[in-house]
Amino acid sequence: MFSTPAVTTIAQTIQLSLSPVFMLAGIGALLNVLAGRLSRVVDRARAIEQLHPRSTGPEHDRHVWELRLLDRRMTVINRALVLAVSSAVMTCLVVAGLFVAELAKLHIGTVVAISFILAMALLIAALISFLIEVRMSLTAIHIRPELLERS
Repeated sequence: MFSTPAVTTIAQTIQLSLSPVFMLAGIGALLNVLAGRLSRVVDRARAIEQLHPRSTGPEHDRHVWELRLLDRRMTVINRALVLAVSSAVMTCLVVAGLFVAELAKLHIGTVVAISFILAMALLIAALISFLIEVRMSLTAIHIRPELLERS
């Protein structure tokens, strides 16, 4: 027969789940940043695509170079988004696992721990991808030497 858990047991489980919930808030903030960066990259790519057919010579080569860079950046940002969302899903599964284990008196501590480790690994991979994309964006931000007119 199903027994109702004590309120203190539920309160303890909620306390245990606070760390993963704070992690979810951080992942949400990261997703917001990544989505904003992706939006700006897409806007820039559309602007360059408009200029591309009308350009010639070195200007055309610069547009092609920048479009290739923007395409790579979109790929890296998308990878970071997928990894961050996967981390959020795993974190949600950790929280759900804590409650299910407590309510059903299951001994799945190892599964919950492995799920949390996987969520952290996915978050680390998302942050590394984010760092790679930021480094790539710096390549496009540098002002070309010929525009600086240094002697």
